[in-house]
Amino acid sequence: MSSSPVEDRYVVVVNHEEQYSVWFADRALPAGWTATGARGTRQECLDHIEQVWTDLTPRSVRTSR
Repeated sequence: MSSSPVEDRYVVVVNHEEQYSVWFADRALPAGWTATGARGTRQECLDHIEQVWTDLTPRSVRTSR
């Protein structure tokens, strides 16, 4: 991911259901979401999510199978 502060405008966040999203780096995280450590441009964050979020099924559904 990018290392320039100007380009690190977004962070990748995840919730308790292991669902991913992109959030603004300069804003407080919404309740229930945790930063993953990945950051960069919006597209870089989306690319990262595409690589790591391979099963879109919520965690609670996956574990109840």
